[in-house]
Amino acid sequence: MPRTNIVLIGMPGVGKSTVGVILAKHTARAFIDTDVLIQTEQKKTLQDIVDTQGYLQLRKIEEDVLLRLRCDNTVISTGGSAVYSDAAMQHLRAIGIVVYLQLDLPALEQRVADFSLRGLAKRADQSFADLYAERTPLYAKYADLRIDCGHKTVEKICDDIIAALAAMKS
Repeated sequence: MPRTNIVLIGMPGVGKSTVGVILAKHTARAFIDTDVLIQTEQKKTLQDIVDTQGYLQLRKIEEDVLLRLRCDNTVISTGGSAVYSDAAMQHLRAIGIVVYLQLDLPALEQRVADFSLRGLAKRADQSFADLYAERTPLYAKYADLRIDCGHKTVEKICDDIIAALAAMKS
């Protein structure tokens, strides 16, 4: 399958879902939010899954959903914990260009007031800063492109992604 998809990865709060919807419109692609796929399939919110089954089960469910993805010409917004599954990330890289939306920790903390309600796939003793430190190298490892999202509008981020994709093709 050709890599016609655009896969957005990054920390919770960076704007993957918001950017994804606009990017899909600008590039004439469909849009899939894998967190929504999980919630629809499980008939539970991500936070409910973490609360009742634990964060490792949420990661397993997420991996299963990602490995089953079969689409083309789609913008895919992943959950922040997608990068914990090498198998899932290799699948996503096979079907799409992986774009890491980057934002520094203070900006992320400012954007999202209460991370305790977001259904984060993390240990109970892990702070958001710990999670950021743990995940940042994983996002970098799997990214085909990195887009700095600091002090930018959603439209500017989308323009930067489109320009970076065009530069990859030339």
